[in-house]
Amino acid sequence: MTPTTRLACLSFALLLAACSANPPATQQPGAQVAAAPAQQQRPQLAPLTLEAYKKSVAERIAQSSPDVFAEPMPEMFKSIVVLDITIDRDGRLAKVSVRRSNGYKALENRAMESVKRAAPFVAPAFTVRGRDGSVNFLETFLFRNDGRFRIRSLVEQTG
Repeated sequence: MTPTTRLACLSFALLLAACSANPPATQQPGAQVAAAPAQQQRPQLAPLTLEAYKKSVAERIAQSSPDVFAEPMPEMFKSIVVLDITIDRDGRLAKVSVRRSNGYKALENRAMESVKRAAPFVAPAFTVRGRDGSVNFLETFLFRNDGRFRIRSLVEQTG
């Protein structure tokens, strides 16, 4: 290994260590400690693949939404809504819009609101970012007749 390669590897390792380090907690005298926001409970390192990042975003949406069902999948869905989601380099929701739907506006809005409510997300790793630093992907929401949904990235593949 050349000295330049060794230095590059060391720099990368130090960068990863710095990104995963927790900053020291500071507290004003006499201030009460509030419950930690859900944002601080997220993993410090973002997934390195687009599919893994989509799944982490879907998990965050599911955790923050009361409309997600856990029962077995129905044979037929009332609506399938495909959202176009863009998350900026800092994990903030930059854009969410309906890419495809079968016309149930209330369910389209429910899907978009669930994404907005779950934001911010973990900042995307450089391996999944586009040229502008953001990550863009499609996510599918599968709605039952009662208006509750399942997120496609969280549905287990069989066969």
